[in-house]
Amino acid sequence: MSAPLSPSAHDTTVIDLKAAHLTLGNTAASVNILKGIDLRISVGETVGVLGPSGAGKTSLLMVMAGLENLTKGQIFLTGTDITQMDEDPLAAMRRDMVGIVFQAFRLIPSLTALQNVAIPLELAGHKDATDIAAAALKSVGLGYRLTHLPDQLSGGEQQRVAIARAVAPKPRILLADEPTGNLDSATGEKVINILLKSAHDAGAALVLVTHDAALAARCSRVIEIEDGIIARDTKQ
Repeated sequence: MSAPLSPSAHDTTVIDLKAAHLTLGNTAASVNILKGIDLRISVGETVGVLGPSGAGKTSLLMVMAGLENLTKGQIFLTGTDITQMDEDPLAAMRRDMVGIVFQAFRLIPSLTALQNVAIPLELAGHKDATDIAAAALKSVGLGYRLTHLPDQLSGGEQQRVAIARAVAPKPRILLADEPTGNLDSATGEKVINILLKSAHDAGAALVLVTHDAALAARCSRVIEIEDGIIARDTKQ
């Protein structure tokens, strides 16, 4: 059973982790990934997450997306405790509330850019899915690429399709895991500009995992993860 938070009527928190622990592996060879993280993120915040490889950055993002279950602690998304939520309602919440942009694009190669963006909208029951998808692609500068397949697009264009797919449902939470990791620096700069603008236009909280301190500094808040804990949390 999910339980709502009981914050004040003016609370704008969309992500709330309470003493979040994540341990992977069996008892004999378990690894503590997250070690009691407390973290609140509000609507409209842009949060850069920094840290060395293996520090727990991506695991933190996966927990926020409901793709990894906490070992101990609680996580609330948009006021709902998802810690023990069954997979079907969790998947529905993720579909409606959370947009995810991965480093590897994850587009369906046999579908056009328009179809890749429209599919999740169709699954959510939007009758105007194609129109919404077309508008999302235009918003990231790809109105002229609607009928192109992924292998007919550059890496930067594929990532922009992935951003359009993530923001088209107007999520409350936008999560990005190294979204420029497969791109050259100039293309990556364009993609980040689009990602930040898309989050702003959607009114979503953006959590951006990156190894790039300069990129994280584009956000309004920077969190540094070290060995599974928050070492620093700085508002810009």
